Amino acid sequence: MQEQTPIGPVDATRVPRYAGPATFARLPRLDEVSRADVAVLGVPFDSGVSYRPGARFGPGHVRAGSKLLRPYNPALDATPFGTQQVADAGDIGVNPFDLGEAIETIDREVTALRADGAQLLTLGGDHTIALPILRSLARDHGPVAVLHFDAHLDTWDTYFGAPYTHGTPFRRASEEGLIDLERSLHMGIRGPLYSKQDLEDDAVLGFQVIRSDDYEVDGVRSIVERMTRRLAGGPVYVSVDIDVLDPAHAPGTGTPEAGGLTSRELLNTLRGLVGLDVVGADIVEVSPPYDHAELTGIAAAHVGYELLSVLALNRAGA
Repeated sequence: MQEQTPIGPVDATRVPRYAGPATFARLPRLDEVSRADVAVLGVPFDSGVSYRPGARFGPGHVRAGSKLLRPYNPALDATPFGTQQVADAGDIGVNPFDLGEAIETIDREVTALRADGAQLLTLGGDHTIALPILRSLARDHGPVAVLHFDAHLDTWDTYFGAPYTHGTPFRRASEEGLIDLERSLHMGIRGPLYSKQDLEDDAVLGFQVIRSDDYEVDGVRSIVERMTRRLAGGPVYVSVDIDVLDPAHAPGTGTPEAGGLTSRELLNTLRGLVGLDVVGADIVEVSPPYDHAELTGIAAAHVGYELLSVLALNRAGA
C-alpha cells in the first residue's frame, strides 16, 4: 500500500502565524490524520513541584512559542514534518490532587497512544511525568538509556516523605529497573546540592554526569562525542528539563539555577542524537507565569523541533 504524504503545518505564506491553529507548529490534530509517526502530547500537570508552580500551563505555552517554526531545518538538512506524519494529540487530563492516580493515568494514556507504533514528544508539566512514560516504554523496550538534560539530578529519594515528585522520578525509575544502568547520562548538572552523598547515590543509580561547566571547558563537540559513546547500543529516551538552560535563556521555570547552558549549546547537543535509537522524548518544567517575552516557550519549542528533526532523520536511516 502506498504511503500517504504527511500533512504538514498550515502554510504561513497564506495564513498568518498568529491566526493559525493552536497546535504545536500549527500541525494537524491527531484526529485529522489517519495515523501519526510522532504524536505531540501535552501533560498539563505540576502537582509534583517543590518550589515555583505553573508548569501545568507549559504545554499551551510551548505550542504558542512554536508558531514561528518552519518546515526545513538547515542545521540538519531535515524536513521534520515532510518525511514523517507529526500530529498534535492535545492534552490529557490528570488528577491534580492525587499523584498516584495522575501517574497511572499518564502511563495508561501514553501506552494507548503508542499502541500503533507512534513515538511521543511529550510537553510537560513537571518532571514527575517522566516516570510513567518510562514505565510504558520499558514494557516494550526493556531498560532504556535515559539522556537527562537538567540543572538537577532528580534522583533524590523523597521530598517531605513523598516518593513521587519532580525531584525523584529517575531514582524510582532506576529502582524499578526501567533504566539501563550502563548507558544513562545527566547533562548540564550544576548548582548546590544537599551533600556530597547526592552524587554518590546518583552514581549507583546508573548515571554518569556531564556538568554545565564541562561545556565551557571541553566544548560542544567533545560533549557530543562523550554523549554518543555513552548512549550507543540500544534505545534512548531523552528528557529535557528546560532549567538546563541558564535563566537568561529560560527564566520561565520552577527551579532556576545560574550558570546553565545557552540555547545554542543545547540545540547543537540534541543534533548529535542523529543515528541513535531515540524512542521518545519529553520537554518539561516550562512555567509561563515566570516567563518574559516568551523566551522560555520559544526555547522549548525549538528543542522540540530539533528532537522531531532527529526522529525524522533516524526514521529515514540517516
